Amino acid sequence: MPAMLRAVFIFIFAALAIAGAEWGKEIGSAQYLHYIFKPLTTLAIFFFAWRSKPIVSRTYQTAILIGIICSLIGDIFLMLPGTVFRHGFLCGLLSFLLAHICFLRALISDSRFAGKPPAFAGIAALGIINLVILWPGLPAALQIPVVAYVCLLLCMTAQAISRGLQLRSLSGRLALIGGLCFMLSDTLLAYNRFYTPITHSPLLILSSYYLALWLIAASVTSSPTE
Repeated sequence: MPAMLRAVFIFIFAALAIAGAEWGKEIGSAQYLHYIFKPLTTLAIFFFAWRSKPIVSRTYQTAILIGIICSLIGDIFLMLPGTVFRHGFLCGLLSFLLAHICFLRALISDSRFAGKPPAFAGIAALGIINLVILWPGLPAALQIPVVAYVCLLLCMTAQAISRGLQLRSLSGRLALIGGLCFMLSDTLLAYNRFYTPITHSPLLILSSYYLALWLIAASVTSSPTE
């Protein structure tokens, strides 16, 4: 299947997953669209990364693929209603923590870790500001897991920026934007859950999340000049 056609399928699946989450608030049956197409979208992104050629390196691709699988598991945990599995959010958080470890492994496979210190300083400052704002709304049982997750997310995002600035390649630029989109998506999710409800939160959170995951998946491909 051509790469363009795979991208079209990803877009359609993502649109259906987002529509199900948005409409599910008013039309209960629409929620099943979300349950079906949320994991299918992530699975489609996995196959997109798996079939991409030429690749930056086998190490980079493998780490990204494992990270996407961890994200898929996290998707499933996070979408489960509390009545079905009350620890879904925590398990989803841990799944995405593992995903970011895998993404970070990929991002340091071909570039120096923290090669651009200002990127780490800037992302860390944003993370601290967000934690200070969100801290009063965090349940005590989630404080340590959330802090651990935020540290990994910030580290992954900062390294994506650092790698992009070091390599100045198509792969570097894609992963850089993908890392920033991941941080945006998780920040929106955190504010919506622990600070104040955000209007059309499923649309904003999921669209930035799928864009992030797709860009990170696309970064496994090297350009002809790389």
